[in-house]
Amino acid sequence: MRFTRARAALAALALLVAITLTGCDYGDNKTSEPFKDAPRSHVNNGSPMDVVRGSDGFTNVGTKCDHGNRLYVAYHGDSAYAAIAVAPQDPTCR
Repeated sequence: MRFTRARAALAALALLVAITLTGCDYGDNKTSEPFKDAPRSHVNNGSPMDVVRGSDGFTNVGTKCDHGNRLYVAYHGDSAYAAIAVAPQDPTCR
């Protein structure tokens, strides 16, 4: 009887692990899309963005300065869309 309970518990654990792993779809993550980026130069502005998190259900915004211009990127989680705006020669980017 004890052996049967252990087998049932092991089978339930294996099923839970299988369901958890199949629920994680790593292929649709924007940060890991291979070969879908624009060509890159050798200039790398790796400074972090300032992020403004919107309330649940609202869009998040990231902002940073690059060559005197302020860039704004609006995104919603890991969705397939975003919006980009540029404030040219922003005085706060000096």
